[in-house]
Amino acid sequence: MTSIMTNSAAMAALATLRSINSDMEMTQNRVSSGYRVETAADNAAYWSIATTMRSDNKALSTVQDALGLGAAKVDVAYTGMNSAIDVISEIKAKLVAAREPGVDKTKIDKELTELKNQLVSISESASFSGENWLNNVGTVAAGTKEIVGGFNRDVNGLVSITTLSVNVTSTTLISAGNEALGILTKDINADALDPNATGTARNYYLIDADGTAATAGSGTAITLAATTTDAQVDDMIRAVDSMLTQMTDAASNLGAVNKRVSMQEDFVANLMDSIDSGIGRLVDADMNEESTRLKALQTQQQLGIQSLSIANTNSENILQLFR
Repeated sequence: MTSIMTNSAAMAALATLRSINSDMEMTQNRVSSGYRVETAADNAAYWSIATTMRSDNKALSTVQDALGLGAAKVDVAYTGMNSAIDVISEIKAKLVAAREPGVDKTKIDKELTELKNQLVSISESASFSGENWLNNVGTVAAGTKEIVGGFNRDVNGLVSITTLSVNVTSTTLISAGNEALGILTKDINADALDPNATGTARNYYLIDADGTAATAGSGTAITLAATTTDAQVDDMIRAVDSMLTQMTDAASNLGAVNKRVSMQEDFVANLMDSIDSGIGRLVDADMNEESTRLKALQTQQQLGIQSLSIANTNSENILQLFR
């Protein structure tokens, strides 16, 4: 039946055109934004996952910055410790030279004084961002310093922070507030290091950090005078060698932490890339697919418009019957 009141063909063509326009609008949004899932309305589950993981990636970016700061602190401490080891080795060599008969011990002592000043300078200069792991000005042990190393989310969605610990107490070279806490300022019992120990403590220290004769204990300063005996020089050599051993251990620990920080930095960078890739698989639009779909929809739109035009024209044909 042909009716001039209801044009079923035009209505069908119009409905089809509306559907095509809606699909085209969605495709154009995907092409312009680059996202297949841009809002929660597109896909609530994928949008929620992507939003959470993007937030976690921002946290990991901050972790990267923290690792960089921690690496800088470790590098500065290691550099200072390594330089101090070189100076201590030189002091040890000077003391061995003082053991030679006929050597002017007072001249060697002047060299020792300058080397001690260099150790103080190294200890005070090894500072980064207000932290110095070689020089302790407090009266208590420096304790353990922590470096933020990771941001974790478990299967229940609970988050936690991973930290890398550094025992700064073992790296303290000079401690003015409590000289017993510094490798170079505390008393070292040379008798305990003597193969022929007598059982009577013979304590020595290298640097008097508080500038007074009173140190942490009853130790004797490692200095040379014309009256210094060979036995005393031997004890000083043993004490300095013990300091060198402790400093070498501390430098090894710093080196191990430095390697761990470097590995963690690489891991965090790779993890962030993997998360970005995973988010992309969930919400990114396939531009090849979308551009092809857009071209097809444009063609369908043109055909829909033409079909609607034909449907509207059919009603006009009824006028021919009245002529």
